[in-house]
Amino acid sequence: MKIVIVLALLVIVVYTFGFAVTLWRGKQKMGSVAVFILTLSVVVLPFFSILKQ
Repeated sequence: MKIVIVLALLVIVVYTFGFAVTLWRGKQKMGSVAVFILTLSVVVLPFFSILKQ
């Protein structure tokens, strides 16, 4: 089950990071930084709540 969770998180992180890069190239720096912070939270928070068990 943990493998499924990790794969789902990986897909979400890759997609969200790609969106942040797209925003950066579109000269929307603040939006890109906000989405990048969201990406970091998607990586960090499940590690402490789900995968730590």
